[in-house]
Amino acid sequence: MRLSERVNKMEFSPIRKFNPIAGAAKASGVRVYHLNIGQPDIETPAAFMEAIRGYDEKVLAYAESPGLTVLQDAIINYFKPFGVNVDRSEVLVTSGGSEALSMVFTSILNEGDTVMIPEPYYTNYRTFIAASGGEVTPITADPDKGYMFADEALLEASYRPTCKAIAVVNPGNPTGTILSTEDMEVICRFAKKHDLWVIADEVYREFAYDGRKMVSFGQLEEYADRVIIIDSISKRFSACGARIGFIIAKNKELNAALMKIAQGRLCCPTLEMLGAAALYQLPSDYFNAIRTEYENRRNVLFEGLSAIPGVKVNKPGGAFYMMVTLPVENAEDFLMFLLEDFRDNGETMMYAPAEGFYATPGLGKNEVRLAYVLNAKDLRRSTEILAKALEAYKNR
Repeated sequence: MRLSERVNKMEFSPIRKFNPIAGAAKASGVRVYHLNIGQPDIETPAAFMEAIRGYDEKVLAYAESPGLTVLQDAIINYFKPFGVNVDRSEVLVTSGGSEALSMVFTSILNEGDTVMIPEPYYTNYRTFIAASGGEVTPITADPDKGYMFADEALLEASYRPTCKAIAVVNPGNPTGTILSTEDMEVICRFAKKHDLWVIADEVYREFAYDGRKMVSFGQLEEYADRVIIIDSISKRFSACGARIGFIIAKNKELNAALMKIAQGRLCCPTLEMLGAAALYQLPSDYFNAIRTEYENRRNVLFEGLSAIPGVKVNKPGGAFYMMVTLPVENAEDFLMFLLEDFRDNGETMMYAPAEGFYATPGLGKNEVRLAYVLNAKDLRRSTEILAKALEAYKNR
């Protein structure tokens, strides 16, 4: 018996593949500070569980494939302050942002098609695209320019005739880069010129720092027929395990294609959708304290990293990740050293090696992604451990 060529071409997630090694370290009594994965420690709002506990139907039945109308309506109302007007037919609830992306790529890609993505990029995009028969066409962003890629010349240089779409995470994962309205217009004009879909992954929309304005590709009405918005409650409401996301699209042909897949998987979990609807009904000022907390964490991590000799880091404008260059040849080898050999008072830390965040061979070998999802005290301790580990690694 044989596996498919498609699945054989896939790779394990560089974010999760070291978890068993970290697990072994923890089983031996070592405390591991997890900066490798975007799992916030912020409490999930109580409204989520309260909505689930309030469910009093006698039968937990299938929901409709597009999602519960109470959740669709809550999402519609959430977008109104952004000037983005949608109706229920344009909102498809999914099992997390991951299913949303998988459904979109399945709907638009043929075998051999490619998707333009600024690199470094969220590594699971490669898996979603490969599962749909496509490949990544990278737009290599320059860290010295803040990883900005909304440049017509750079986009044109990266374009290939096989390209079917351009995918953008804004604010960025893993770079924290934030696009302005003008940047979004550059991307959309380019997409229109080459007849590309624009996949706008906006799951970190609220996490915009230093007074930056929150924006959405949905505000560019001129390009509404090609823009596909991906969103999720995972990061926004610290509800990663609920697995509720959604797609917003105004292209009727695409929506019909997506519905074929949605009906095939029947529906999303009813109780989680009820909880999600309650989250989207929270007052808008809920995000103010959360944004302030993450901005402080960013500052703490950035200051700690900047004090380590040989470390290069850009201060991100949003989301909760940092791309960091370490003074080592191979970040995966150094991570194994951290998890298997290095201990400081019975503690160590871990990150996500960044080579898997690139499609261009040879890039990212000495880079890592750090997620500042821990409290400030733990972030300070993590950078202290990192500094000591680098010194010990150098002196082996």
